[in-house]
Amino acid sequence: MLRILRAIVLYIVFMFVTVLVVVWVMPDAPPLLQLALFFGVPAWLVRRSMRARAAPDKVASPAAPAAHIRQRDPETLEEFEQARGQEPTLRWVAKARTDGRADKASPRPEPDPRPAASRVSAGKPAKGGWVPHGDQIVVAGQSIGGMVYAGAPSGKAVESRAWIDPALPARASGRDRAGEDLPYWPSYAAIPPRSRATYLDWLAGGRASADYDVGYMFLYFYGLERRFLCDDPADEERRLIRAEVSRLMALYPDSGSARRYLGEFLQLASCMMDDAGTTLPSVEGGWDLPLALRFALGRRIGAGEPLDAQWLLAWLKAHPEGNLRTPARRCAAEFDVLFQILFDRRFPQGLQVRAPHKALSMTYRAASGEFDFEFTPKVGGRAVPDITGAHKPIEIAQEIAEEACEALDKFSRYLGRKPEGRGSLEAQALLPLELATAFPSDQLDALRDWAGHIVADDGLVVVSALLSRIEGQVGPKLARRQLTDAADALARIGFGLAPDPRFALRAPRLDEPVVLFALPQPVARLEDVGDEFRNGLLQIALGCIVAQADGQVSPDEERALRAQLAEMAGLTEVERVRLRANLDWFLAVPPDMAQLRGRMKEVGTGQEESLRRAVVSVTHADGAVAAAEVAGVERIYRALGLDAAHVYSDLHAGNAPDEPVRVRHADPAAETEAIPPERPGSRLDPERIAAIRADTDRASAVLGQIFAAEPEVIVPLATDAPRALPGLDPRLTALLRELIGSESWSKTEFSDLVQRHGLMPAGALEALNEWAWNCHDEALIEEYDGYEISATLIEQIKADLTGKEM
Repeated sequence: MLRILRAIVLYIVFMFVTVLVVVWVMPDAPPLLQLALFFGVPAWLVRRSMRARAAPDKVASPAAPAAHIRQRDPETLEEFEQARGQEPTLRWVAKARTDGRADKASPRPEPDPRPAASRVSAGKPAKGGWVPHGDQIVVAGQSIGGMVYAGAPSGKAVESRAWIDPALPARASGRDRAGEDLPYWPSYAAIPPRSRATYLDWLAGGRASADYDVGYMFLYFYGLERRFLCDDPADEERRLIRAEVSRLMALYPDSGSARRYLGEFLQLASCMMDDAGTTLPSVEGGWDLPLALRFALGRRIGAGEPLDAQWLLAWLKAHPEGNLRTPARRCAAEFDVLFQILFDRRFPQGLQVRAPHKALSMTYRAASGEFDFEFTPKVGGRAVPDITGAHKPIEIAQEIAEEACEALDKFSRYLGRKPEGRGSLEAQALLPLELATAFPSDQLDALRDWAGHIVADDGLVVVSALLSRIEGQVGPKLARRQLTDAADALARIGFGLAPDPRFALRAPRLDEPVVLFALPQPVARLEDVGDEFRNGLLQIALGCIVAQADGQVSPDEERALRAQLAEMAGLTEVERVRLRANLDWFLAVPPDMAQLRGRMKEVGTGQEESLRRAVVSVTHADGAVAAAEVAGVERIYRALGLDAAHVYSDLHAGNAPDEPVRVRHADPAAETEAIPPERPGSRLDPERIAAIRADTDRASAVLGQIFAAEPEVIVPLATDAPRALPGLDPRLTALLRELIGSESWSKTEFSDLVQRHGLMPAGALEALNEWAWNCHDEALIEEYDGYEISATLIEQIKADLTGKEM
């Protein structure tokens, strides 16, 4: 009845498929031909399918007439091969002889009443068992090497996934390499016949093909795992099993499941065989500390041995709470070496760790899920300490790792921008100083020689030439990062760059010179400077502005500036050398007052007084106070937030004469008008000056009211112009709105944009930067062969503008 129902169902399915195919492929065929195909093809397919299904049942059926014929076991290899070709029986071949002849025949056992497909040869129990390494079996026509469980299962073997039962049907050849019919936990008894045939093909082929699904490998591994942990084999056999599992793990390197389950087994095997603890195990971190590392560390700590850098770093990398930042992963080789150097510097005798009281104990869950294995190791009769709960060593390791990552940060960021740049001159120059000997570079040595020649000459080099020497090529635009990287590169080989972009009061352009100079020693972090250095840099910049106000710097003014630098207190040797080089650059390339405004707002009251004295001192250095110099001092005072009236009192206190001074004594001359005698003690009158300034302010106010009577009408650029931001008028707000649309502007573009808003470029630049310093503590616009808008402020300003328009 079932066969009839199966035939009807198949006929309906085949007819449906045939109709679709005929209509699609032969739409113009005669109707009679189409009808014949509709009914004839399904009938032929059903008949063929039913015959194919009945064929294997007939071969495997124990009721077949051939099964009742008494058979004898083959006595020669020729008879064995002939019998193997006639039926898919299981045969044991115990250590086959190499001469091709069979051993002497042993007494034949009584006939086995079970089907021939499930019988085993003489010399092995009928229930089957473990096939040792070196032995061979034949299952379903396949000759398979040992290290498997095979035979008729009984007892616990019935529940073993890896047990090969020859009584179960298998196809003639396997066609399921992809493992489509395999469940997550495969079992030989539960997988379909074509999957059994595929598994037997893999075993017979030497178990060396990774083209088969990893599930077949796991089915084989289940048997190895059970044999090692449950059957208590000899040490020699355990070594063979461990080597086989290692080979399987290497066969499937991309399988996460294989790495996990086989890796855990190998760790347990090493601990059980007492191989762990003498050398550093290679393990991967996870949710828990790997067993092999716990055993090795516990064994070492329990014996009172100190940990070196490699052991501590392995502990940190595998610890679930270990945190290694990007430099440790991106620059792994450099990080490991630097960790070793920093550890040895801190613990020259190694790190001594107190042994925990808790003993190591764990439960191994079999990959097959069939059993658990309890493991409590002992070494020399003593329990191994469990270091899982030890936190102090991890805290120490984390501190060293953070220090190493901080030192590698610049090198790591460079590799992030240029992954192919490892080994280049720029990359080598960014390595920490401690790694100079571990990672030598001929290119870096050549850069050191080149910089030495520049310093020996006059120390000045054009920016484009410097970047071309370091980077190999220079783009049309100069970026702050390029100068920063160049300064760091030079500092690591013992040379400095002025100005340093991190503190530059005015950035150089591509066609302008910078100053190279020798440092007392290589510097790893140029940004680590004190407040004295920052204040000293501002002081010499202000002094240079005053000295250059009249168009030239006299020798007396230069000596005064250098004397001020020499008298500055609180500077390190390196900082003083860097300030001296920055003074040389300020004298060659005058500082920009607009760029100084933001820095001067950060000056404290105490520093304010010293800056006033320094500026006045430079003003009096050449013995004459020019009007341009007085105007420069006034601008500086206003930038400091001081009343400009103090300029005259400070200059007067500094004994600046308000009249021509004697240059040289007059030579005797005949019959000429006598030069009036010098009037000693003539000084500026502060009260008189204050009165004049008050009159000027009153006049300015009156004139302002007069000219304000007819204000200029400014046509707005757009009817929907945003309201002004706090501190900016509507025109500057409208200009700012367009400026933040791009991070860089050429000089022409910037000038055209500012003029469209009815403003002057210099005034708009100064006003916007001053507003940015007041509101965001950072300059908005910087000059780099054009104008660059601060990327950090663009998003903040956009948010402010959006909030104002909501």
